[in-house]
Amino acid sequence: MQDNPKLKELRQQAMRLPLTPGVYIMKNAHGDIIYIGKAKALKNRVSQYFGADTNHSEKVRQMVRHVDRFEYILVDSEFEALVLECSLIKQHQPKYNILLKDDKGYCYVRISPPPYSRIHECKKQEKDGAKYLGPYLSAFVVKQSVDEACKAFALATCGRSFAYGKPNGRPCLNHYIGQCCAPCTGKVREADYAERVAEAVELLTAGASEMVASLTRRMEEAAENLAFEKAARLRDRIAAIRRMQARQTVVQSPIPHQDVVALVQSGDKVCAEVFRFVGGQLIDREEFIFEPDGDMTATRSEFLRRYYSMRDGVPPRVTIDGTVEDAEVFAAWLSEKAGRQVKLHRPQRGEQVRLLELCRQNAAEHLASRLGLGGRESATLDELGRLLGLATPPAYIECYDISNQNGTDTVAGMVVYENGKPQKSAYRRFAIQSVVGQDDYAAMQEVLRRRFAEYAVHKDENEGFGRLPDVIFLDGGEGHLHAGQQVLDELGITVPLFGLVKDNRHRTRAITAHRGEIAIQSKRAVFTLLSDIQEEVHRFAIGYHRKKRKKSSIQTTLTAIPTIGAVRAKELLKRFGSLKAIREATAQELLTVKGMTQPAVDSLLAWFAEHP
Repeated sequence: MQDNPKLKELRQQAMRLPLTPGVYIMKNAHGDIIYIGKAKALKNRVSQYFGADTNHSEKVRQMVRHVDRFEYILVDSEFEALVLECSLIKQHQPKYNILLKDDKGYCYVRISPPPYSRIHECKKQEKDGAKYLGPYLSAFVVKQSVDEACKAFALATCGRSFAYGKPNGRPCLNHYIGQCCAPCTGKVREADYAERVAEAVELLTAGASEMVASLTRRMEEAAENLAFEKAARLRDRIAAIRRMQARQTVVQSPIPHQDVVALVQSGDKVCAEVFRFVGGQLIDREEFIFEPDGDMTATRSEFLRRYYSMRDGVPPRVTIDGTVEDAEVFAAWLSEKAGRQVKLHRPQRGEQVRLLELCRQNAAEHLASRLGLGGRESATLDELGRLLGLATPPAYIECYDISNQNGTDTVAGMVVYENGKPQKSAYRRFAIQSVVGQDDYAAMQEVLRRRFAEYAVHKDENEGFGRLPDVIFLDGGEGHLHAGQQVLDELGITVPLFGLVKDNRHRTRAITAHRGEIAIQSKRAVFTLLSDIQEEVHRFAIGYHRKKRKKSSIQTTLTAIPTIGAVRAKELLKRFGSLKAIREATAQELLTVKGMTQPAVDSLLAWFAEHP
């Protein structure tokens, strides 16, 4: 932000603004509008942009660098400010506001010409001899319906050419799992396949209930006419449609008409997912990916304003996964837009919470797919971030553990997880130097001091020790947490710090926070991730401790030999690696070791001879 030479002047102008509701308009040096916002107290809100940028997101910092001047419009209420803000953003589409691409349009179901017609969704009709159904408004529903119809009637979805009596390769996996009748084998007659297509089209146009009733009548007629093979085929198709209906009931809403909205953040991107329910059925879903606008509360608020600015239909209830700025004002705006009361609802338990979690999982999967990450890991980190009260999901995690035996050979291990996966190249080991005896708290403090001393040296590199983690976990309880926090406070490090405590069976039990313990047993994905991290850091630390203890044992053995002191023992181990290798070395090889003399070699060989 220091790149803006007008920063001081802009702040002085902002401090002269009134403490009344209004809309502010940021412009660049060319006079272009780059950001529009609302405020219930203009002076307080606008002056924040031109003060310290500690709590600003990178997007806001970039915007402030380009502000040349700002304008403002006073209004009588927060409600009027919200209405005006939405209107101006829709009109000017400023660069730094959250802008959602409204790509809603009509879509169709296309049935290609026979023989062996294909059914798929498309955006527009062509004069190509195909049959089209539609138009439909929801591309999601069309795609889902086409997929289910093709599976229910085992229609081909591949690009192969088919002809009866002429095989075209081996059947694919879809055939073996019952989702394709495999016309590629050359064994499916054109008339039989055309019958399947006609039934699939009937399912798409008439609906599942009417289709099941029609197929049931035909099945009963076939059975009465002793056409048992045909009756069995119809029975299988009825069963396939009912399985399809069973899958669809998984996503049903206890509230007949509502939108469910969930947001997930990963790095500098946010995905907002919207489930739209009518009659308790999911009729549409939409995903939007954009850069966050401050913290998640501000981002959620801005997204909802932008989304409903471009949507005419507003349901009686909007179910959200977090807090919204000026919730009462926003609900009033939605109510005026809908012409009836609209309620913002944040559920705490029950079926609505399950729907929110499903919505959030879809958002995480969509965002992970766009960023090349794992959907499960992305959803888990988002849940962990919310559980810990972090502003964003912790993409980069460090965890520390101390290991010793009765206060000797004390070591520490540091493991790193990035995007929910271990990054072994970033693991580090520490041999404790300043602590004598068993004092895990002091040992942990030494480790953290050394780690962040390295950060001070390498912070410009932004990798390894030069990168600050999003969160730190210590293997231990409240005492470890307080000891570690003392070091972070002393060094001015603001990374969130938590402890991981185990039960009497040495299994991860809870997170230790400054405000008390956070239970994780009910959060299965988070519990699994933290258990893996705690087990991994324990394995890494104790492995180093055992190696160090073994080396100390060998050194003790060597220093018991006349003329072999600590320095020579260390050099021998450095050169040969083990007591066995030293024993098998020749006199000439032993003489090549730094510090070894002929008398020392003779003494060593004599001792090995006496202690075979």
